[in-house]
Amino acid sequence: MTNDDKLKGLNDMQQKAVLHTEGPLLLLAGAGSGKTRVLTHRIAYLIEKGIRPFNILAITFTNKAAREMKERVSAITPRGDEVWVSTFHSTCVRILRREIDKTGMNSKFSIYDTKDSERLLKDILRELNVSEKLYPPRMLMGIIGGCKDKLTSPEEYMKTVEKDFRMRKAAEIYAVYQSRLKENNALDFDDLIYKTVELFKERNDILDKYQERFRYIMVDEYQDTNYAQYQLVKLLADKYHNLCVVGDDDQSIYGWRGADINNILDFEKDFKDTTVIKLEQNYRSTSHILDSANAVIKQNKARKSKSLWTDAGDGDKLRFYHAEGDREEAMYICRTIKEGVKNGKSYKDFAVLYRNNALSRAVEEQLVKNNIPYRIFSGTRFYDRLEIMDILGYLRFINNPDDEMPLKRIINVPKRAIGDTTVSKVNDFAHENGISLYKALCRYNEIDSISQRTKNAVGKFLELAYSLMNIASELPVSSLIEEILETTGYRAELEAQNTAEAQSRLENLEELENKALDFEKNTEDASLSQFLEEVALVADVDNFTEGDDTVVLMTLHSSKGLEFDTVFIAGFEESIFPGYRALQDPTFREMEEERRLCYVGITRAKKNLYLTAAKNRLQHGQRVFNMPSRFLKEIPNTLIEREEEGLTIRKADSAFGFESTVHYRNPVKNTFKPYKMPEPKNVDIDYTVGDMVKHIKFGIGAVKDIAPAGADYEVTVEFKNAGTKKLMSRFANLKKI
Repeated sequence: MTNDDKLKGLNDMQQKAVLHTEGPLLLLAGAGSGKTRVLTHRIAYLIEKGIRPFNILAITFTNKAAREMKERVSAITPRGDEVWVSTFHSTCVRILRREIDKTGMNSKFSIYDTKDSERLLKDILRELNVSEKLYPPRMLMGIIGGCKDKLTSPEEYMKTVEKDFRMRKAAEIYAVYQSRLKENNALDFDDLIYKTVELFKERNDILDKYQERFRYIMVDEYQDTNYAQYQLVKLLADKYHNLCVVGDDDQSIYGWRGADINNILDFEKDFKDTTVIKLEQNYRSTSHILDSANAVIKQNKARKSKSLWTDAGDGDKLRFYHAEGDREEAMYICRTIKEGVKNGKSYKDFAVLYRNNALSRAVEEQLVKNNIPYRIFSGTRFYDRLEIMDILGYLRFINNPDDEMPLKRIINVPKRAIGDTTVSKVNDFAHENGISLYKALCRYNEIDSISQRTKNAVGKFLELAYSLMNIASELPVSSLIEEILETTGYRAELEAQNTAEAQSRLENLEELENKALDFEKNTEDASLSQFLEEVALVADVDNFTEGDDTVVLMTLHSSKGLEFDTVFIAGFEESIFPGYRALQDPTFREMEEERRLCYVGITRAKKNLYLTAAKNRLQHGQRVFNMPSRFLKEIPNTLIEREEEGLTIRKADSAFGFESTVHYRNPVKNTFKPYKMPEPKNVDIDYTVGDMVKHIKFGIGAVKDIAPAGADYEVTVEFKNAGTKKLMSRFANLKKI
């Protein structure tokens, strides 16, 4: 295929983006504008132009996007599979596997997920005799993760909080946490980028090596990058400046997890002589949908000017349905789906999106009653299931015996008479002698406080561990999993239970073996380390498949990057979407992000979009009355039809700034008016965010958020034993302690 062939089928702006190969390029790609097609053709064009695939790096945000890009590149150029295409985290893992020995760690480091990190922090708090009530592990994880996103070391963080006693202790815990990670030869998820940037800054020779390697760099979804990712890209591109970033500031919806929209807004300031190309032609949605999205997003101030358009025709108008309650809202959604299926659509053509997971309950109930098949996206991850974590624990221990977290998980699974007391004694011995938990376990005969019976059990466990480690290098991963299931007795224990739950767990383990077989078939380096790395870096969105004929339910955040024939955005109400926090933010930054989220939701729809709201709904045990979302007023009345209890309102209601009448048997003045959200009155609370409180049922917890909710306040509390709860202050009877 010649370079001329590679430009066929591309519009003028897409061709311009493909042909621009030298110097910084900011590609502003609107929703559905074919950015993946442009990126893959640009890579192919570079290769045909004579650039070695070895010198091209393409970074995405999900494994799914990376796989799709690599497959497309390979399909249009024979050397496409030689290009390094991966996520930010996978890119950094590959670099660290090769270079981390320069920092005193070895290349078989473990990658901790959030559960591992939380468990390690709990151990540290116990060892330091610090209360989890005062320093909840989840809070500490947020602080530590935020520091790493900003490339802030424990020492630097300590300097910023030295006058705050509580945060000084958090800084001390951060330092101990980092030390323990290194002892365990482990990195947490945030470390992957943090440590790579740190390595590049400390070792110019290593940085120069990768600058030479990656002379042409492309970054997808650039609007979602945080400070650490920005620094990584900037360092790698600093030598040759051939950096192409692709993104859409209007789809920057992850500020709450560290993404900085200024990375894309300020790109031209950060990289001199930048060329800017806008992709505004949309290949997904109809004009009415795009015009609605444009009308909403143009209300934002912090954005670059652009406007989506299509030559696909106007299509149907949007529909807004104002139900009496959340039950009626859900019934309307189900009626519409059944009517669509009756007229030839499939269930998989429909998606129900919502601002928060709690809104799915009423919809789920009605889907069940109407025998409509559905699935909820972003439920429990496959790799978070108990039996999967157990077997992965064995694999991680075999791969890196010095990592105490998987060892603590599997040492008594299945039961082998090595309880927590024994592990604690071995752990003390390890600390006294400055060795790992595993090395201390190997010296169990030196620990006098352990009974002979327990020592016998430890000896048998070590024999099992030795045998598994000895055969690990000889067996493929799938066979190693089979060996673990058999020799540990894990499978036999489940089979003996003879229950439906146990059978389901056995099926999950069979699926894990299938995953390993697929990995071995499609991976050149099918090592145990590589398998564990792939599993550790999988994201929820990577599990989304479009094959099942079911209605999809998911949050608006989860829907980014996907598309559906027909979309419902449920709970389209003030205080829900936009939420309380955005309404209270005087800077309007959160409101602008909520509006960007609305833009993302609208542009998921290809042909039909329904916005639904309820005049009243049950929330946290209380009936609340919300106005329709302010975003509804931002959509021109010519693009939307409104319905209320079976009546079609062809023009927008006067409550939204326009005059109208309801067309019925006898025309009457439309009485459809929004409810005003009551302000909290006569509600006296003596606690604030950060205070410790006590609940009669849930015990002691920390107040994380307080927000108006109708005539009351909604209080978010993170309880030590009951997890995070949202409570109404009037009924919760929380006592400050």
